[in-house]
Amino acid sequence: MLICEQCIPTFDDTLNHHQIQLERQTIFTLQINVGKLCNQSCAHCHVDAGPWRDEMMTTTTFDRLIELLEQSPAVQTVDMTGGAPELNPNFRPFVKKVRALGKNLLLRCNLTVLFEPGQEDTAAFLAQQRVEVVASLPCYLEDNVNNQRGDGVFAKSIKALKQLNALGYGQPDAELQLNLVYNPVGAHLPPSQTALEQAYREQLMGRFGIVFNRLYTLSNIPVTRYAQHLHRNQQYDDYLNLLVENFNPVAARNLMCLQQVSVAWDGSLYDCDFNQMVNLPVGGEVCNIWDIERLEQVPRRIATAEHCFGCSAGAGSSCGGALL
Repeated sequence: MLICEQCIPTFDDTLNHHQIQLERQTIFTLQINVGKLCNQSCAHCHVDAGPWRDEMMTTTTFDRLIELLEQSPAVQTVDMTGGAPELNPNFRPFVKKVRALGKNLLLRCNLTVLFEPGQEDTAAFLAQQRVEVVASLPCYLEDNVNNQRGDGVFAKSIKALKQLNALGYGQPDAELQLNLVYNPVGAHLPPSQTALEQAYREQLMGRFGIVFNRLYTLSNIPVTRYAQHLHRNQQYDDYLNLLVENFNPVAARNLMCLQQVSVAWDGSLYDCDFNQMVNLPVGGEVCNIWDIERLEQVPRRIATAEHCFGCSAGAGSSCGGALL
């Protein structure tokens, strides 16, 4: 059933209809977007990152985050994203400090950054610090990856995965975790995460001898660059209809924002990385890391908008893959 644009319900109305109240619980994950500088400029990028961006988290902001982590024992995981986090000059000192606090550190890596000038030993550094790598690989087919991420990206990505495997990442029963991320090439929902993970394993092992731990399937969220892509191709309304029609109340009750908070490169606080990109502040209240003494003081209310249908459609989508 196609929902006309005038009839599309708000996300809050949809939650109310299903008697769902989103309220932040204990914060177990601190997600940090360290800046928008990236060596790639992918068509689906919700951050609108690229080589021309100069927004970058400063030493002062990184230091403040360490102070907050010291006062927030409930936080188990620090989730670093960008842009390409590795390009921030404060990346390595911050990683060492986080690991010294005993926190799990998760790095969202686009793989090709490992071959940028000055990054020659980055993979070895990640292994030394026992950093969990979540690597973007939107498909196991070369044409699909290159069409979405740029010419030559697939070959570099395969080379990077082999390098990580050689360091012990993704090996059976190994401590070094290597997880891959799939997101659809077109304006549709991801397929079954379990089935697609098996296909990735067969393709990557059979063709390249590559192993990994888990595959995460993520929906494309219609904000910034991806929203512009949809509008250019006159697909935005159809895609939003698809998300609304596939709203899953069970997925909505398990959204990632319930147990995390997101920090922008300038220290501003948001409920998630997607809200950050549309400048929808945490709980609808303008707040930054210098306004609080502990992460427990972050507002419990969660701000929502129509792009939230992307995380609650079908099996659900989060930075950790399908919710169901």
